[in-house]
Amino acid sequence: HGEVWATHVAWSADTEAWAERSALGPATLGGGELLAPGELVLAPGEATTSPWVVAVHSTTGLDGLSDRLHPWIRSWSTIAGRPRPITLNTWEAVYFDQSLERLEPLIDAARRVGVERFVLDDGWFLGRRDDRRALGDWTVDPAVWPDGLGPLVERVTSAGMEFGLWVEPEMVSADSELARTHSDWVLGRPDDPEWRWQRVLDLTAPGAADHVFAAIDALLAEHDIRYLKWDHNRDLLGGSAHAQTLALYALIDRLRAAHPGVEIESCASGGARIDLGILERTDRVWTSDTNDPLERQRIQRHTGVLVPPEYLGSHLGAERAHTTGRTSDLSFRLATALFGSAGIEWNLATASAEDLDAVAAWTATYRRLRGLIHGGRVVRADAADPAQVVHGVVAPDRRHAVVSVAVVGTP
Repeated sequence: HGEVWATHVAWSADTEAWAERSALGPATLGGGELLAPGELVLAPGEATTSPWVVAVHSTTGLDGLSDRLHPWIRSWSTIAGRPRPITLNTWEAVYFDQSLERLEPLIDAARRVGVERFVLDDGWFLGRRDDRRALGDWTVDPAVWPDGLGPLVERVTSAGMEFGLWVEPEMVSADSELARTHSDWVLGRPDDPEWRWQRVLDLTAPGAADHVFAAIDALLAEHDIRYLKWDHNRDLLGGSAHAQTLALYALIDRLRAAHPGVEIESCASGGARIDLGILERTDRVWTSDTNDPLERQRIQRHTGVLVPPEYLGSHLGAERAHTTGRTSDLSFRLATALFGSAGIEWNLATASAEDLDAVAAWTATYRRLRGLIHGGRVVRADAADPAQVVHGVVAPDRRHAVVSVAVVGTP
């Protein structure tokens, strides 16, 4: 309840937001791009366009912000009116242990429960046996896929699912052919700190963006790939975030123009780079790298103030959460993953027949409700007990609703 004023900077690099109240009483909210001194210099007669700052006002609390933002975003959405496929991602199922024989049981289990999109995650490209090497070498590894990705793509599509592929085009490993050939494309100094054994590829360097475009374009041209999970797992510690972001936007725009049927998911370490600048160019965001439903309840609640649920990747994970080690019942995991762009991050090939039946019932429920969840009004309740998280979606005609009451602590 109450009156709320809010701002959002629709930009995927450094931003700032501020609130000021003067001694005379007036209050000011503001936001914009955060630039380093000298990062953007205009010569006489030159012009630039700043990122949009979206300002929202509500007289009905936080829900009122979503009431205004969600319909507006849907009015220019890249995915408006298109059902969001149930997506299975292989990462937490097999990690780097990839082969056709290893994935065939997972494909069969995915088809059994009603998965609509199957995404091959990290580990398919040349020399990538762990996370310490090979980023940037975007060619299929013949040691893992001796016949290329073709047999896997055919296996997935013949099972009635779309095929998707993981890439991290903005990053490069020091131990990679790309870094050895084009050390001038690696952002920063050689002794700069690394995170996850990787560096940033300077997309503003002459030839770098063209190289990335050519590599991904070749993959999309050769295979029936309908979806790219576009990862970004390291902060920029040098160069111009402004220039790098403009180069990224241009690269994505170029790929989308060349392959208009391919959807792209923005996944920046899970939960980062979720903004209305990237949302103009992508079809999904990865809401968080934690699939722990206890944490997801609040993560999805607050991310969803800005972003409509159909964009928010929300996956069913294994009983023991990959990130926290916490265990949770299947029913709780299923109910939590329902309220978004639903998917699976679990090796279904190891699940019991009873669990597979439950997952199949859940995917059927998702297909039945996704028109409501992805087109209705998101509502949240202020529960008297802080251990409860209560939220739901109400149909535009107010004749139907689906509501979740989750207990995330001791009542």
